[in-house]
Amino acid sequence: MRRRFVSIRSPWWLRLIVLALIAGAVAVIWVTNSFLGDRFTETTRNRAEVRLALYTGHILSELQRTSVVPLLLARDPQLISALNSADFSTTSQNLISAQTEIGAASILLLDASGRTVAATDRTQIGTNFGSAPQFVNAQRSKDTVFTVGERATGGYDFAYSRAVLSDNRLVGVIVVGAELAKFERVWAGISDAVAVVNSENRVILSTEPRWRGLPIGEALAVRPAPSAIARAFQATTDWANDPPDAYVRGEAVMRNEARIPFRGWKLISFTTYDSIREKVNAFLALEIMVFAVLLSLIFYLLSRRARRQSAVARRESADLRQLNARLQQVIAEREKVQKDLEVAEQTLAQSSKLAALGEMSAAVSHELNQPLAAMKTYLAGARLLLQRRRAEEALSSFQRIDDLIERMGAITRQLKSYARKGGEAFEPVDVRSCISSALSMMEPTLRTRSVRITRMLTRESVVVMADRVRLEQVIINLLRNALDATRQSADPEIEIILTAGETVTLAVRDNGHGIDDLENLFEPFYTTKKPGEGVGLGLAISSGIVKDLGGRLTARNAPGGGAVFEVQLPILTGKTQAAE
Repeated sequence: MRRRFVSIRSPWWLRLIVLALIAGAVAVIWVTNSFLGDRFTETTRNRAEVRLALYTGHILSELQRTSVVPLLLARDPQLISALNSADFSTTSQNLISAQTEIGAASILLLDASGRTVAATDRTQIGTNFGSAPQFVNAQRSKDTVFTVGERATGGYDFAYSRAVLSDNRLVGVIVVGAELAKFERVWAGISDAVAVVNSENRVILSTEPRWRGLPIGEALAVRPAPSAIARAFQATTDWANDPPDAYVRGEAVMRNEARIPFRGWKLISFTTYDSIREKVNAFLALEIMVFAVLLSLIFYLLSRRARRQSAVARRESADLRQLNARLQQVIAEREKVQKDLEVAEQTLAQSSKLAALGEMSAAVSHELNQPLAAMKTYLAGARLLLQRRRAEEALSSFQRIDDLIERMGAITRQLKSYARKGGEAFEPVDVRSCISSALSMMEPTLRTRSVRITRMLTRESVVVMADRVRLEQVIINLLRNALDATRQSADPEIEIILTAGETVTLAVRDNGHGIDDLENLFEPFYTTKKPGEGVGLGLAISSGIVKDLGGRLTARNAPGGGAVFEVQLPILTGKTQAAE
């Protein structure tokens, strides 16, 4: 009996391994929770600080833009003449037109007594603001003054006011409201909670309407009473993690502040920890699963050893044990196959995500190189024009830079929808205007090369149903490939041919070295260029765009040398428009 007891009992070293594994699992999970919590918290905080910097710039831009308007309107001869003659028949309409152009919240024209004689909101005409701060302060100062007024319905009004003088005599006051309330609506859809406080630490703008007019400390204290379950969950969370910066609506949040260089204002944002906890919990669940598998393996070894010891006492049920063992083997094999299949599916999905991420990153870099190069050229030209005091021509370069920035924004929006295959931006587009826009985009590059470009276009408009930005993107890619192909040519030449029949055919021909591998030409990352000159995504993206537009992109070698790329698209006729 003593011999059997010793053989069945688990050895001490095995029990020690189990205890060490459990202790190690607790230690690893604890360290992982602390490390990943700090790391993801820092990442979230950095992103919040970047957003605060962006929000601060928006507020300053709006205030600076609005502060100039009273100075311009106070010197407007029409407004001064209307105040002198007391004829305000067209003044309100003029103010409405000015409001539409500058995007101000409101514009009021007060006479010398403070009575509203013209306004963008005609219901305000006749209202007397003789005791209002914006009227009183404007009379006392010769400059533009800024005032913050509290509304009767809650919230604040922000206005710039300036005295209107005629022959150094006060004839009225112009009041322009700053449209800062729009930022509350924008922030509400992006951040968790955002507030702007003045020098007295009182909330003047906030995505939480209940906070307006309260000190920030009292505003944070305004929250519903938590239930017993919420209090228990909050206590558990505070024990397992570092204490939060504040609570908003009963939820722990991270607080970030940024100073607005305007009258001591500050911008404060509150970000929840939900995304941080989800990421940390995902890693912790993975670690717990690994340790659970190890413990299961140890317990499996222990049970297997116990089965071997008990086999001596159950020889008479050998057939039953054999059948049971086979059944367990089949179950184990099926479970293993199922686990292998799940792992393979997860690995495939992750690989697909990484591949898509890499291709999208390369596509963004590839598509933005041309606008960035053009912007650099225009900036250099503008600098030279400013040095030569040719400001009007420099403004033209700045306008082109602004157009390029708009185009870059449009390209990034189109790249987001590249995998979605969306067609919601389709509209009737004249292919000839797209060719002109593409050549305008390529103008800085064409100036650096001696290339003869021949255009053979139809006299009539050639209209297709397409997305203008994506179609211009295809034309630019084809022109850029043609320029690269003719780099070594003695007399480089590019032909652009547009014909219209049953379909629209746009051909781009060059006299370069031709195409060696036509089969893999439209495959992603296939390129014959040297490293650093291209990644092989231009033709792949162009082919996908043309397919989305209902056409096809083909390539061939020209009989006399060079390459020809043809884009065929369905033409938009009267019948097609009726069907659309």
